[in-house]
Amino acid sequence: MSEPMKLHARVAAPLKAVHHALTDPGELRIWLAEHAEVELPHRYDFWGRHTPEGEAPHQRPLHVDDHTLRFSWLLGGQETTVEIGLEEESAESTIVSLTQTHFDQESAMTDSGVLGTLQTFWCLSIANLVDHLEGRELTPKADFTSPIMREGLVIGGSPEAVFDSLVNPEKFSRWFGYKIDIEPYVGGRFAMGGFEVNETPAKVVELEPGRKLSLEWPGLGFSSWELEGSGGATRLTFVESGFNEENPPYAGWMGWLSGIAELRRFHELSDWRPIWLDPSQPASPEETPASG
Repeated sequence: MSEPMKLHARVAAPLKAVHHALTDPGELRIWLAEHAEVELPHRYDFWGRHTPEGEAPHQRPLHVDDHTLRFSWLLGGQETTVEIGLEEESAESTIVSLTQTHFDQESAMTDSGVLGTLQTFWCLSIANLVDHLEGRELTPKADFTSPIMREGLVIGGSPEAVFDSLVNPEKFSRWFGYKIDIEPYVGGRFAMGGFEVNETPAKVVELEPGRKLSLEWPGLGFSSWELEGSGGATRLTFVESGFNEENPPYAGWMGWLSGIAELRRFHELSDWRPIWLDPSQPASPEETPASG
């Protein structure tokens, strides 16, 4: 059953700068899509290999002002509506709120349709919008034309520190924004949502302290984090393998990539706090991602 998808995030940039990044085609080509052309109020197009059903643009602008951008986006034969709202938190901080209709949670869980990719597509995109506006390196985008996921980036922390945040369940849950339980040994369990609710956890199949963590998802495939020290930092390579190449789990891949964006911030920012906000609660260092 489809339902509206909602996300809320903070970006350390003035509202005008965020608005420009949302509406300038050159900016969109950096943080959002391979191709973009914008001539508002008549045209708002983005497409390419990093966009769901991105062989051609399928967007149509509906409304734009200084605080709101709304456009339709034809996906999976459905006319969905995206609305991005901007709220000035301070002169140098903006709250970005995004909704999209027709998000399908069941499709997201079963990798059975493009509407299931919407939440993680926007999580990764907003994470890159934030890092772009804050002058930081972007996280690799998913390639919807490839059945292979192998992406790397550099994290400003030692391999030992980064590895610890992958096997320490409290730390993993903090940067990932969702409860994770893990038994950090070969043969141990890895459970999204915690052991008490996850009846089909992944299994740890490789664990080399400071070097590698690999998980096997029952009947699905493998996820691996490979670490290599480099000049006081860590080269992290994230690999997904063994999945059905006829139906790559893009939704899950983008979820991991958006999480890795937060993992890097977790290690590199001394005053780190999640970019994601729960709009029903006051802002605090314990903020977690808003759910759809």
